[in-house]
Amino acid sequence: MKRSTNLPVMALRIEPQSACPLYLQLYNQLRQAILEQKLPVGTRLPSTRAMACTFRLSRNTVLNAYEALVGDGLLVARKGSGTHVSLPSDTIRSLATPVLRTFDLWAALREARFPATSVFLRDPEGNRLYVHR
Repeated sequence: MKRSTNLPVMALRIEPQSACPLYLQLYNQLRQAILEQKLPVGTRLPSTRAMACTFRLSRNTVLNAYEALVGDGLLVARKGSGTHVSLPSDTIRSLATPVLRTFDLWAALREARFPATSVFLRDPEGNRLYVHR
């Protein structure tokens, strides 16, 4: 038997006519709900397919929003287990505070996915990096 989610997804408003991209609208609204603790820690979000069906969006749009939230550390996604809110309630960040991620050179090389003898990258400050294999 499949577990249902208690997420009040109807509270989210996606406006297709807006100049703001759809994935960014979904990202911003979910992020705000998590940071304001409207979605408590451990809340299971609907699957990407269910969310896409509910709001009549492309699944890729929902995937982009979920992946951005996972990258910010607000969600945890596990295959077969679902996507859950992961922010501890005592470490709520301000909505205006951007989340800075550290630059991982080896992860960037793994994601490159092409057999090259040298790779040109930029670090977070914009400096050029040449990596030779």
